[in-house]
Amino acid sequence: MTWPQQTGRFELGDTVLLSGATLPGAWLTWKTHGTLAPGRDNVVLYPTSYGAQHPDLEWLIGPEGVLDPTRWFIVQADMFGNGLSSSPSNTPGWPGLVAAWDNVRAQRRLLREQFGIERLACVYGWSMGAQQAYHWAAMFPGVVERIVVNCGSARTAVHNRVFLAGLMATLEAAPEHRGDGRFSGQPQAALRAFGRIYAGWALSQDFYRAGLHLSALGAPDLDTFLRTDWEERFARRAAADLHAQLRCWDAGDISANPLYGGDLPAALRAIQARVLLMPGETDLYFRVADNAAELPHLRDAELCPIPSIWGHRAGNPVQNPEDAAFIKSQVRRWLARDVSPSQRLHR
Repeated sequence: MTWPQQTGRFELGDTVLLSGATLPGAWLTWKTHGTLAPGRDNVVLYPTSYGAQHPDLEWLIGPEGVLDPTRWFIVQADMFGNGLSSSPSNTPGWPGLVAAWDNVRAQRRLLREQFGIERLACVYGWSMGAQQAYHWAAMFPGVVERIVVNCGSARTAVHNRVFLAGLMATLEAAPEHRGDGRFSGQPQAALRAFGRIYAGWALSQDFYRAGLHLSALGAPDLDTFLRTDWEERFARRAAADLHAQLRCWDAGDISANPLYGGDLPAALRAIQARVLLMPGETDLYFRVADNAAELPHLRDAELCPIPSIWGHRAGNPVQNPEDAAFIKSQVRRWLARDVSPSQRLHR
């Protein structure tokens, strides 16, 4: 079955960032699935995640998928730094840190100016996409009815930042690194190490103990798995883009902005959207405990961990039917919940 789909590029022009720097000639690439309702009230925004481009994440969109394009108008927005939207690899004047705040402000303009959309039924995101969903709810409390935070958090935890610091240091140690996350060429040896480090964090100890890299993912041996699933995956992305998105992830914090001045509980309390917190039980960097600590500050939220040994990848289970079925059931349940009259958004 097919459904209406469109792609495009939204020109933002010179864009002043949260840091005060300017991203010159900025743009966002996007793809839509489904039909926008006459009342423009069936919109689900689906931002991309670390290193991902929108085609990588389309697998869950379909009439029988997690997000149904026959019911919802789904807008995929490519993050800055992913190689399709403005990124170091295509922007000579890249200004350094481009934060989740900057992505969400740009997405707000995209929705308003391209489609005339003023409100969202839901923001669905995994990993860095989940960070953006959280930012949407905190930055624009009266605009978002629901968010799904799939393996993400409102603030990047310290232990999570340790992981990111190791990845950034690996890239920066390459002889091709010219400073400030820019490279004279692709640092092939560093990217090989980068992929192998990532493989130890993205999947849990229990995943490897069960041999799922062999039985579920079909690798003949561990070395082949590390090469084909991790080294080759990251080799497809420009090192400067990977570095830029690491900086964005590291700085993730819904309160680190002029609205909240670093007061995370205040930012969480300001959220009016219904929040589905869906961490992976064995995720090594977006932990269940992080979402559990956020829960008491949220007005209307539910903590629903994914019962899986697939670590962080439980939240993007393209090769994992059991976790995909769990996520589908919980997200469809969340989208079916009506909002109270006080939460219902008006034009």
